[in-house]
Amino acid sequence: MKRSGDARAFRVRRAFGQAVEGEAVVSTEGFSPRYDLDRWSGVISRPGHAMEGVNIKDKILVVPSAKGGVAAGWAFYDLKYKGIAPKAFVFGVTNPVMVQGAIFAGITITEGWSRDPYRLVRSGDIVRVDPRRRTVEVVRARD
Repeated sequence: MKRSGDARAFRVRRAFGQAVEGEAVVSTEGFSPRYDLDRWSGVISRPGHAMEGVNIKDKILVVPSAKGGVAAGWAFYDLKYKGIAPKAFVFGVTNPVMVQGAIFAGITITEGWSRDPYRLVRSGDIVRVDPRRRTVEVVRARD
Protein backbone atom coordinates (compact mmCIF):
# COMPACT_ATOMS: atom_id res chain seq x y z
CA MET A 1 0.00 0.00 0.00
CA LYS A 2 1.34 3.38 -0.95
CA ARG A 3 1.38 6.09 1.65
CA SER A 4 -0.20 9.48 1.05
CA GLY A 5 3.28 10.96 0.57
CA ASP A 6 3.87 8.77 -2.48
CA ALA A 7 3.90 10.39 -5.90
CA ARG A 8 0.46 9.20 -7.00
CA ALA A 9 -1.52 9.04 -3.74
CA PHE A 10 -3.29 11.48 -1.43
CA ARG A 11 -5.36 11.50 1.72
CA VAL A 12 -8.94 12.66 2.07
CA ARG A 13 -10.37 14.47 5.07
CA ARG A 14 -13.61 12.45 5.36
CA ALA A 15 -14.70 9.16 3.81
CA PHE A 16 -17.42 6.58 4.04
CA GLY A 17 -18.14 3.31 2.28
CA GLN A 18 -16.34 0.25 1.05
CA ALA A 19 -12.87 0.26 -0.46
CA VAL A 20 -13.28 0.29 -4.24
CA GLU A 21 -11.04 0.23 -7.27
CA GLY A 22 -11.86 1.43 -10.76
CA GLU A 23 -11.24 3.77 -13.64
CA ALA A 24 -11.00 7.44 -12.73
CA VAL A 25 -12.97 10.18 -14.43
CA VAL A 26 -11.38 13.49 -13.50
CA SER A 27 -13.00 16.88 -14.01
CA THR A 28 -12.35 20.41 -12.81
CA GLU A 29 -16.11 21.08 -12.99
CA GLY A 30 -18.52 20.14 -10.22
CA PHE A 31 -21.11 17.38 -10.59
CA SER A 32 -24.88 17.27 -10.16
CA PRO A 33 -26.63 13.92 -10.66
CA ARG A 34 -29.85 15.78 -11.28
CA TYR A 35 -28.83 18.41 -13.83
CA ASP A 36 -25.61 17.14 -15.42
CA LEU A 37 -26.56 13.50 -15.96
CA ASP A 38 -28.93 11.46 -18.08
CA ARG A 39 -30.23 9.27 -15.25
CA TRP A 40 -31.30 6.50 -17.64
CA SER A 41 -27.92 5.95 -19.29
CA GLY A 42 -25.35 7.26 -16.80
CA VAL A 43 -23.90 9.65 -19.40
CA ILE A 44 -23.09 13.28 -18.58
CA SER A 45 -25.57 15.00 -20.85
CA ARG A 46 -25.52 18.69 -19.96
CA PRO A 47 -24.23 20.56 -23.02
CA GLY A 48 -20.93 22.24 -22.33
CA HIS A 49 -20.14 20.27 -19.14
CA ALA A 50 -16.45 19.36 -18.94
CA MET A 51 -17.44 15.66 -18.85
CA GLU A 52 -20.17 15.85 -21.51
CA GLY A 53 -20.56 12.44 -23.18
CA VAL A 54 -18.74 10.50 -20.43
CA ASN A 55 -20.49 7.49 -18.90
CA ILE A 56 -19.99 7.39 -15.12
CA LYS A 57 -21.18 3.79 -14.59
CA ASP A 58 -18.66 1.93 -12.40
CA LYS A 59 -16.21 4.86 -12.55
CA ILE A 60 -14.57 6.79 -9.74
CA LEU A 61 -15.43 10.46 -10.13
CA VAL A 62 -12.81 12.96 -8.99
CA VAL A 63 -14.49 16.38 -9.01
CA PRO A 64 -14.09 19.60 -7.04
CA SER A 65 -17.65 19.82 -5.76
CA ALA A 66 -21.06 18.27 -5.50
CA LYS A 67 -23.82 20.45 -6.89
CA GLY A 68 -27.39 20.16 -5.73
CA GLY A 69 -29.64 19.61 -2.78
CA VAL A 70 -32.33 17.17 -1.70
CA ALA A 71 -33.31 16.00 -5.18
CA ALA A 72 -29.67 15.43 -6.12
CA GLY A 73 -29.12 13.37 -2.97
CA TRP A 74 -31.95 10.93 -3.75
CA ALA A 75 -30.71 10.68 -7.35
CA PHE A 76 -27.72 8.62 -6.10
CA TYR A 77 -30.07 5.87 -4.95
CA ASP A 78 -31.86 6.02 -8.30
CA LEU A 79 -28.54 5.55 -10.12
CA LYS A 80 -27.63 2.59 -7.91
CA TYR A 81 -31.08 1.01 -8.36
CA LYS A 82 -30.76 1.31 -12.16
CA GLY A 83 -27.24 -0.18 -12.14
CA ILE A 84 -25.56 2.91 -13.58
CA ALA A 85 -23.96 4.41 -10.46
CA PRO A 86 -20.28 5.23 -10.13
CA LYS A 87 -18.18 3.19 -7.70
CA ALA A 88 -17.13 6.28 -5.76
CA PHE A 89 -17.24 10.05 -5.52
CA VAL A 90 -13.99 11.80 -4.61
CA PHE A 91 -15.18 15.35 -3.91
CA GLY A 92 -13.11 18.34 -2.90
CA VAL A 93 -16.21 19.77 -1.20
CA THR A 94 -19.66 18.29 -0.77
CA ASN A 95 -22.71 18.87 1.39
CA PRO A 96 -24.59 16.79 3.98
CA VAL A 97 -27.46 15.95 1.62
CA MET A 98 -25.10 14.48 -0.98
CA VAL A 99 -23.24 12.52 1.69
CA GLN A 100 -26.52 11.16 3.03
CA GLY A 101 -27.63 10.23 -0.50
CA ALA A 102 -24.38 8.39 -1.25
CA ILE A 103 -24.46 6.51 2.07
CA PHE A 104 -28.11 5.53 1.57
CA ALA A 105 -27.29 4.30 -1.94
CA GLY A 106 -24.17 2.42 -0.82
CA ILE A 107 -21.80 4.49 -2.96
CA THR A 108 -18.37 5.25 -1.52
CA ILE A 109 -17.88 8.98 -0.96
CA THR A 110 -14.96 11.15 0.18
CA GLU A 111 -14.38 14.85 0.79
CA GLY A 112 -11.31 17.04 1.13
CA TRP A 113 -7.90 16.56 -0.43
CA SER A 114 -4.47 16.66 1.21
CA ARG A 115 -2.87 17.26 -2.19
CA ASP A 116 -4.05 18.56 -5.54
CA PRO A 117 -5.55 15.48 -7.25
CA TYR A 118 -5.30 17.15 -10.66
CA ARG A 119 -1.52 16.76 -10.46
CA LEU A 120 -1.80 13.10 -9.44
CA VAL A 121 -4.76 11.44 -11.15
CA ARG A 122 -5.79 11.47 -14.82
CA SER A 123 -8.96 10.18 -16.42
CA GLY A 124 -8.36 6.57 -17.38
CA ASP A 125 -6.04 5.80 -14.44
CA ILE A 126 -7.09 2.90 -12.23
CA VAL A 127 -7.44 4.21 -8.69
CA ARG A 128 -8.24 2.70 -5.32
CA VAL A 129 -10.36 4.59 -2.80
CA ASP A 130 -9.98 3.27 0.75
CA PRO A 131 -12.32 5.09 3.17
CA ARG A 132 -11.00 3.25 6.22
CA ARG A 133 -7.49 4.55 5.53
CA ARG A 134 -8.81 7.77 4.01
CA THR A 135 -6.59 7.38 0.96
CA VAL A 136 -6.89 7.58 -2.81
CA GLU A 137 -4.06 6.08 -4.82
CA VAL A 138 -3.30 5.46 -8.45
CA VAL A 139 -2.92 1.70 -8.81
CA ARG A 140 -2.16 1.76 -12.52
CA ALA A 141 -1.63 4.79 -14.74
CA ARG A 142 -3.41 4.82 -18.08
CA ASP A 143 -1.30 3.96 -21.09
